[in-house]
Amino acid sequence: MHSYRHGFHAANHADVLKHAVFVHILDYFNKKDTPYRVIDTHAGAGVYDLHDEWAAHSNEAAQGGLKLAGRAGDTPSLVQRYLEATGLQQPDAAVRSYPGSPWLALNALRPGDQLHLFETHPTEIEVLSGNLRRRRGIPPRQVSLHASDGFDGIKGLLPPPSRRGIVIIDPSYEDKNDYKRLPKALEEGLKRFATGCYAIWHPLVQRREADNLVRSLQKLPDCEWLHATLSVSSPSPDGFGMHGSGMFVINPPWTLRQALADAQPWMARQLGQDAKAGYTLRGSEEMRAKGHSGAERKPAAPGGTQRRPAGAGNQKKRSPSFR
Repeated sequence: MHSYRHGFHAANHADVLKHAVFVHILDYFNKKDTPYRVIDTHAGAGVYDLHDEWAAHSNEAAQGGLKLAGRAGDTPSLVQRYLEATGLQQPDAAVRSYPGSPWLALNALRPGDQLHLFETHPTEIEVLSGNLRRRRGIPPRQVSLHASDGFDGIKGLLPPPSRRGIVIIDPSYEDKNDYKRLPKALEEGLKRFATGCYAIWHPLVQRREADNLVRSLQKLPDCEWLHATLSVSSPSPDGFGMHGSGMFVINPPWTLRQALADAQPWMARQLGQDAKAGYTLRGSEEMRAKGHSGAERKPAAPGGTQRRPAGAGNQKKRSPSFR
């Protein structure tokens, strides 16, 4: 199934959360000199043109990253770094392109670090390959492009020689099998590389498979994890559509929790579309302390809390990527 194209959704509210977390993880890994490996299981086209007809038609960027463009001073540090890394520190009128996770990783990598990109969509990988060829300054053999399944590809690349690595997993979930394949791929990855950092994006949708995915991730044995969600609206009455998204990070940087706790209330206020906008933040420690079996429950305090911020209610063709 290859109908999904991320360019339609580039820089939406889900990308804001996903890429803010990813940038924070990359910054953390860069604090040590030891090289590391990044594996992106669903790379997409790498970089997207926000003036493309499909991006403009969806208007999702205008309700996501572009809504935050040019902000300064009042932004939490997690968001400010996201704006800097994506180029959205400029006013929205000056922003033309938006970097996906491959480009964010490329911008962060140092000589000696490695990036492995997986993509199976025939057009997306063609565009990604072209974008990589036109990008200057990539050291030889630092980036590897794989026209193969990322879930399966994880196994052959773990553990990295340096024993430092980030795996970012963000399938479209257009294929319902993704909900089942992801936990299995994680189990295989953790067997090979238990200390790696795994960043998993998931949608907030009204599907049983989505709830089951979160439960299965929380039940992974012997894992330290952090789970952050951002809801921008109430679920649709017809049961369709995505009203938010989440990032589930296994072996997260110790700095990530506080950064999210500071940023999520602000993000919910700025990106919220109705009074149901809010967020959650919880981790493995409090789940174990409360004796939870892994089922989702509302946490009770900031840093592990869910709020509905005041003021939150004001509010197929060619890939829209650079060729």
